[in-house]
Amino acid sequence: EIQGLCKRFTQGRGAKARVVQAVADLDFVATDGRITGLLGPNGAGKTTTLRMAAALIEPDAGRITVDGIDVAREPQRALARMGVLSDARGLYPRLTARENIVYYGRLQGMTDAAASARADDLARMLEMTPLLERRTEGFSQGERMKTALARAIIHDPPNLVLDEPTNGLDVLATRARREALRRLCDEQGKCIVFSTHIMQEVERLCDHVIVVSHGRTVAEGTVAALNAQCGERDFEETFVKLAFDTQERGGAPRAERWAAPEPARIPSGDRPTYSTDEGHS
Repeated sequence: EIQGLCKRFTQGRGAKARVVQAVADLDFVATDGRITGLLGPNGAGKTTTLRMAAALIEPDAGRITVDGIDVAREPQRALARMGVLSDARGLYPRLTARENIVYYGRLQGMTDAAASARADDLARMLEMTPLLERRTEGFSQGERMKTALARAIIHDPPNLVLDEPTNGLDVLATRARREALRRLCDEQGKCIVFSTHIMQEVERLCDHVIVVSHGRTVAEGTVAALNAQCGERDFEETFVKLAFDTQERGGAPRAERWAAPEPARIPSGDRPTYSTDEGHS
């Protein structure tokens, strides 16, 4: 759960320095057994938000909890319950895929035997068994992504945080990744949060969508509910209405449409209640 999350960065020095508000009062809840998509244009605050959730950077304000554990106060406990796949895959090129995966398992407190057995299970699930004994140096983007995902979930965490997990993958690799995530959610009840700016990914995979623009949650709900809210059948058009203001929608080519939006609200019955993102995408 994320409540009132804020993060600013300073760009430049001296008289040229300026403050960039990467995340501004962001709120959302991701539940178990559901794939939650964090959808927004480049510079919306997605990656910054996920980095804060993974305790990689500290928020300026707000609170992030994982299974009731405050990430800022108890980062190690929270991270033990998360599998994190960032935009930087960070594989050791001189190690084999198995060695990369097992090493991370050992860091999570697993024995060598248990981590190796788990690596075999994950390799079958991710269809990467032929890769296990190869050095990762020279791996394709898809092969690197498979290895990084296996490493992230070696300790079988109940929560997965994935930053654009299909970025750079071809069609078949993307389909395989979607199927793997769907199985992890449906068969194991995992809470999965991933960021993307790809409409097709959201429509085919997400149970719940958080639309983010300029660091704020501007709308959330299922794809069907968001379409209904905007009176659209095409989710791309729905997204444009939600994430961009009227001037930008009318004045820029579709690929360039992004600006601070007017907040669009899903009716209260469709929204969770709260108790109280390289720009920076």
